[in-house]
Amino acid sequence: MAVLLASRDVFGDAKCEAFGNPPAQLNRGWPAPVTTAVNSLCLGGRRLGPWTDGLGNARYACLYEPPRLGELRPLPMVVFLHPSETSAYAVILTGLIGLSRKAVLDEVHQGFILLAPQGRSTTHGYPGYDSRGLGWDNWYRQLSPAGALRVGSTIYDENVDAASIDHFVDQMLAMGEIDRRRIYVMGWSNGAAMALLYALNRPWVAAAAVYSAPDPFSALFDVCIQTPVADAPAGIGQARVFNPRIPIMHVRNDCDIGGICPNGSRFASRVRAFGGSIEDVIIDSSGRRVSFCDDSCGTNEMAVGQIGTLAAFRGMTRHMRWPIQWNQRMLDFLRLHPLGITKVLAKSPTPEQH
Repeated sequence: MAVLLASRDVFGDAKCEAFGNPPAQLNRGWPAPVTTAVNSLCLGGRRLGPWTDGLGNARYACLYEPPRLGELRPLPMVVFLHPSETSAYAVILTGLIGLSRKAVLDEVHQGFILLAPQGRSTTHGYPGYDSRGLGWDNWYRQLSPAGALRVGSTIYDENVDAASIDHFVDQMLAMGEIDRRRIYVMGWSNGAAMALLYALNRPWVAAAAVYSAPDPFSALFDVCIQTPVADAPAGIGQARVFNPRIPIMHVRNDCDIGGICPNGSRFASRVRAFGGSIEDVIIDSSGRRVSFCDDSCGTNEMAVGQIGTLAAFRGMTRHMRWPIQWNQRMLDFLRLHPLGITKVLAKSPTPEQH
């Protein structure tokens, strides 16, 4: 219980505002040399950065490009967001690097560009050891495509993690190598939650396919939960999304870490409630698709962060293994959902104030 309370304290004094929680605080426990060493791991690819975000953090990304890139461009691009407590190098564990050289994500080319941005070390709303460390801030939900927003007399800056992803996407677009109709987002765990939040707020993202995401609007010990809506929010209990019709595929375990399977089911229902599109895929321990969550691993829709049980151990071990057997189906889902030409040409919408 002490471990759970330590995690709950991350949000214990949070003042809920227009965009949920305040921005995540920097975790001072990570020495700079360690962070620098982690940032340098782009095995098999090349490192982009450093770029300084709005809070003064040095940001990096790993880039993996197929052979003969100059002959193939423009190519589709997949942006992969890593789990918490890992770094951009986690993409090595997914099998996506090899597929980036040969998988087909459009009608013409073999291969795609794989971009893996790096998170930052902050406090998290997750249980135990995962209450702080490298990851993504999906609890502060100011992801307006227009940047900073004024609500009443208060100016809310853009989520710096979203801005960092934007920077590296823009850097790739400036190189002229990216098919603007086929910018896709993938992610794992905390990275999956951030990928969902990012994709739902970026009209230039064509589709998202993620693995094992907590609901980015309400999960675990978040005390500033919000309901996503496609229009102007009615109050601080709602969060507007600016790309509500984006096609989403969510692959997740029937027994998952912290008992989050029911949390994923609720997320799917909330996406459908605002008119969104989601293919919600629950898999068992062998990777076969099933219809229901395993109740022995948790039934609470917020997920309770349970630890210390056999079911919790099963959920954790499965959560830490990327479903490689679903890679091709996830990529096929992305391929079948390019961006409409009108959205490519249209300017980003100007968000309404709360």
